[in-house]
Amino acid sequence: MVAVSIILLVVGLTSRFIQYLGQAVAGELASDVLLLLMFYRLPDFFLVILPLAFFLGIQLAYGRMYADNEMVVLFGAGFSQLRLTLLTLAVSLLVLLLVAVISLSVAPWGVRNTERLKQSQEQLTEIDLIVPGQFQSFSSGGRVTYAESARDLTAAGRQLQNVFVALSEPGRDEGPATPRIVLAETAEPFIDPASGARFMRLRNVLQYEGIPGQADFTVARFAVQSILLPEATEFEEILEEETLSTAALVGSTEPAHQAELQWRLSSILLIPIITLIAIPLSKVNPRQGRFSKLVPAALIYAAYYLLLQYAREQLAEGSMSATIGLWWVHLLFLLAAALLFALPRLHWPSARNGP
Repeated sequence: MVAVSIILLVVGLTSRFIQYLGQAVAGELASDVLLLLMFYRLPDFFLVILPLAFFLGIQLAYGRMYADNEMVVLFGAGFSQLRLTLLTLAVSLLVLLLVAVISLSVAPWGVRNTERLKQSQEQLTEIDLIVPGQFQSFSSGGRVTYAESARDLTAAGRQLQNVFVALSEPGRDEGPATPRIVLAETAEPFIDPASGARFMRLRNVLQYEGIPGQADFTVARFAVQSILLPEATEFEEILEEETLSTAALVGSTEPAHQAELQWRLSSILLIPIITLIAIPLSKVNPRQGRFSKLVPAALIYAAYYLLLQYAREQLAEGSMSATIGLWWVHLLFLLAAALLFALPRLHWPSARNGP
């Protein structure tokens, strides 16, 4: 389980880190918050990874014992199917307790901190994201900015010194872009109180405008010039109920809150049910090998998880009663586990001596 968890965690974190790194390179996210964002998202990763890792861990461990005929020896020595099931469930209790702590307490805490961090990032302007001494591209390459140094001002926020800005803007007659080179002594952020538009306010500006390779260009000087900046970065939406503590969700009659509470409880209930599914599913013939059931196991887990998400959405929208909620999905897969135990091809060798 630990080995599978590490592999899945590395894959998941790498993918998410590349996404955040792309936002930082595009000037949508400050580079100094990347690790914090990854840290706060770890509990959510564990809620998905741990049940799957435990499920596959049972498949790998018992699959090897079946492939090497060790299970046949165990059953021949009097080790019963019931005893193996109880022992496996006892081990799953440790995973269940860990998932319960993450689902009910740690994960909501991480989501709350993630939301606060993203809200603080949405208030940042391009000036706050500039790293002194580096050329940085913004607006999909439409603007390149460089600042020699930066300092924090008490009231006005951050101020850049010796600023270089290269812009490509559409022509007035919707013709080709007209490049502009702007040199300024300082640059500060400015937000229009009426419209909420964000600007980079430049002071002591020298501007060159023209098409490269042509002598027809203009040079202008301005005491103050403002460049319109893009709107605030919009991050992936975090639902309000995901930030609430579990105690705040208990007793609520709002469908979204009930769906979130049942989702957190479902992450816990998932563990014993997938354990009961994994035990009979792990039986393989020696010729098949220990890995032969991994693909069916992954598909079963994916179906389980997707059905839980579907039921959660239906409950949150009010299309499903809270009495039915997510419980029908657990009941369905509990019946599937009972069916796997009952199928003749999955019957275990009977014990010769003792229980």
